[in-house]
Amino acid sequence: MIFMELVAMVSVIIAIISVFTSCLIVRRVKKQISEMSDALADVKDGNGNRRILSASNELIAPLTYEINDIIVSYENRLSAFRQTDETNRQLMTSLSHDVRTPLTTLIGYLDAAHKGIVTGKDRDDYIETARRKAHDLKEYIDVLFDWFKFNSDEFAMEINTIEAGELTRDILIDWIPIFEDKQIEYHIDIPEQPFRVKLDTDGYMRILNNLIQNVIAHSRADKIKISLSKQSGNMKILLADNGTGIEKEDLKHIFERLYKCDKGRSEKGSGLGLSIVHQLVEKMNGTIMAESVPGNGTTFTLIFPLVD
Repeated sequence: MIFMELVAMVSVIIAIISVFTSCLIVRRVKKQISEMSDALADVKDGNGNRRILSASNELIAPLTYEINDIIVSYENRLSAFRQTDETNRQLMTSLSHDVRTPLTTLIGYLDAAHKGIVTGKDRDDYIETARRKAHDLKEYIDVLFDWFKFNSDEFAMEINTIEAGELTRDILIDWIPIFEDKQIEYHIDIPEQPFRVKLDTDGYMRILNNLIQNVIAHSRADKIKISLSKQSGNMKILLADNGTGIEKEDLKHIFERLYKCDKGRSEKGSGLGLSIVHQLVEKMNGTIMAESVPGNGTTFTLIFPLVD
């Protein structure tokens, strides 16, 4: 009889403990659900820094971790969107100056020639200046189109194993008349040996063309050297000039979008050319570095893995 009473008493105690524990669990779950609701409300209002705390042994821990992962993913996407939005805003500001100003100047030169304000040799000089400015404007717009294309969701590269030595020669042949016209002494060193590299042909052409155009447009160099070599299983490309060089403070920013070394904005250029080069090099598993001494010139070094 006493044994049965003890069993009954123990059962009651266990039941009470179970109910009490269940109440605690339910209260904790309700509190966490409330925290989840608050966190999701914060995220909805644009605050993605909110996180839900939960011990690994708690009942709804898996759900808590999943919601935290969703919040982190949301915040990363929101941050990328904000960065893109800010870049586009800066780009529109840049466009308003860098397109409108040369276009206004171009129209001014053409109007002066057309209306007879200048005649004879002066008229010819005005037309030649207008032609150069139109050419500069076209180059600027080409770079803008490249930037938009490379940053669109539709952009895809065709990476193939190519003979980079031969391709580099083909690219540089088109630059030789320009070097000669601008009286730039050039030295090209491409050994007669295979340089098999996985590259996107159009992307590689754009890289070299942008770098050379950057030298011509901004460095005031009268000498340029371009060489290919093999180094530790890689293809190494050196492009060096003896121009004005880049200040140390500017050098660490030159591959950033819309960055211009000329703070006065008197120089032509979009601030996108080297950023595009950097993007393309990385997409082809390469690296690019720049060294410069103000007054002595700049050297760009590109590294791409060779294919065995």
